[in-house]
Amino acid sequence: MEGASFGAGRAGAALDPVSFARRPQTLLRVVSWVFSIAVFGPIVNEGYVNADSGPELRCVFNGNAGACRFGIVLGLGAFIACAAFLLLDVRFQQISSVRDRRRAVLLDLGFSGVWSFLWFVGFCFLTNQWQRTAPGPGTAQAGDAARAAIAFSFFSILSWVALTVKALQRFLLGTDMSLFATDQLGAGAAQGYPGYPVGSGVEGTETYQSPPFTETLDTSPKGYQVPAY
Repeated sequence: MEGASFGAGRAGAALDPVSFARRPQTLLRVVSWVFSIAVFGPIVNEGYVNADSGPELRCVFNGNAGACRFGIVLGLGAFIACAAFLLLDVRFQQISSVRDRRRAVLLDLGFSGVWSFLWFVGFCFLTNQWQRTAPGPGTAQAGDAARAAIAFSFFSILSWVALTVKALQRFLLGTDMSLFATDQLGAGAAQGYPGYPVGSGVEGTETYQSPPFTETLDTSPKGYQVPAY
């Protein structure tokens, strides 16, 4: 039923901070938020080292500036998205429109799926560039930062895939059971249809009487004889 789609029947209910913080989706967003910091933070701070031939800075990942930029943009985008979706989860209870709730769930599903794929691409890209990096003083100095960015890129794949699965479950069910109680729906579904009231004035089949004008008609009326030819 549309009135209960995506929990619209519970719109406006007060949000319990404790239960909200314990939700798996909330925990996954916080974990993904931390992982994003662990990716773009080391690249920004230590991802650029002095080149061997001069004072200019180069990316620690094989000198490929695109690899550093991709890691920073990917991590920073995940950081902003996690904060935005956390705020959306908090405000979700106040959205009364079923259409707006459906759009919010679809936005979460689409973005989580796309970012899961981008994290996979970023992990493969950074790993490939790190394997091609020639050893040197700068590489040894920023080696821990590069390995940390690669490791947390892999962990981000897992966390964002889990967020995608959670969003898909919400979309398929139409209701997030950890946010919206369905007790009123369950109580209504458990009640059966009431029986036909007794003594309502409708007579049973035993007292049914034949309708008028259905008596057997006499084919030979009195005083009339069929003439013989």
